[in-house]
Amino acid sequence: MPSGHWITSPSWAGGKHRLQAPELLGSSPTQWERGRDPTARQRLHNKEHMSVAIEFHQVSRHYGPVKALDLVSFSVKEGEFFSMLGPSGSGKTTSLRLMAGFEQPTSGRLNLLGQEASGTPPYARDVNTVFQDYALFPHMNVLDNVAYGLMVRKMGKAERHALAHEALAMVALPDHGQRTPAQLSGGQRQRVALARALVNRPRILLLDEPLGALDLKLREQMQVELKVLHRKLGITFIYVTHDQGEALSMSDRIAVFNKGRIEQIATPRDLYHHPRTRFVADFVGSSNVFEADLALRLCGKAQAFSVRQENINISATDAHVSDGNLRVEGEVLAIQFLGAAQRIEVSVEGHVVTALQPESEAASAWAAGMQPGQCVALQWSTRDMVMLDA
Repeated sequence: MPSGHWITSPSWAGGKHRLQAPELLGSSPTQWERGRDPTARQRLHNKEHMSVAIEFHQVSRHYGPVKALDLVSFSVKEGEFFSMLGPSGSGKTTSLRLMAGFEQPTSGRLNLLGQEASGTPPYARDVNTVFQDYALFPHMNVLDNVAYGLMVRKMGKAERHALAHEALAMVALPDHGQRTPAQLSGGQRQRVALARALVNRPRILLLDEPLGALDLKLREQMQVELKVLHRKLGITFIYVTHDQGEALSMSDRIAVFNKGRIEQIATPRDLYHHPRTRFVADFVGSSNVFEADLALRLCGKAQAFSVRQENINISATDAHVSDGNLRVEGEVLAIQFLGAAQRIEVSVEGHVVTALQPESEAASAWAAGMQPGQCVALQWSTRDMVMLDA
């Protein structure tokens, strides 16, 4: 069986939430949409009509004087892939722990699937969690690790092992049941942790930086497979990460956290192209942020704005200025070769502005001879300037 695909057994989900998915998750959505589960199809194609899976209303979580979460409000629809993005200590993991029931709000209201969840213990919530360290039991084989939650629920051995076998098949590990966690690679352990979380058929799956321990190539592969798995199962995924590329590539919507508050919630495309605050512009995609004082000198308006690196053109100082463009001059500080492009840092009136130049342009005669200390011109269209909130 190809290692790049997860499969699912038609009987895996059983009961009233029974899923009918294709054998290979790499098959087209259209093929799966012809399946026999109208509920899952409706979740995928009528998201605007979905009910709310999770709702935070003015939720705070304090640890003494530390405000890990401060009056946070947002909602997540059923079937949505919702990511919480932010640096360490921003409040995203605290939010996840509140959803799981590992923490309780200091104030505010938290609803899960239409019910008040404050005070409800973790085992009574229709939620499962996948952790960054996988938390597999080293003394149990893979099959018993996956079936552990079913054993806690007093399910018979034959039935729980049958469900565990099906869950392992779904994550492309059908023949690994008798191995121990020590005999698995990092990617395989991550898949076992997913199978263990999904075998209980939760309506909400919480993922706490599950790919953080994987190398870059495997992490990128798993990002694709997680998104495909989400689309096929149709359940709600809540994903915590500090990697903006990870969040942008997988999510339906992203909440950007900073210092216990949410700076912005938007689709990946809107978040990237239309950041609302300086923090979002700088954190998501590393945009150039022009502070109000520099903005006043450059364009006569004392309001901070951002311009993406790829939207800045760099040229000789005698180059023609295109209509609708803003032009400034500066001194090259550093040039970094990135393969498909090169990053050029330029000092403009004491501020560092970064331009991302495609390799096709960087190979031109003029660009190839560019050196630190050289005076250059930067241009960008006024249409690419995003005005930021104070």
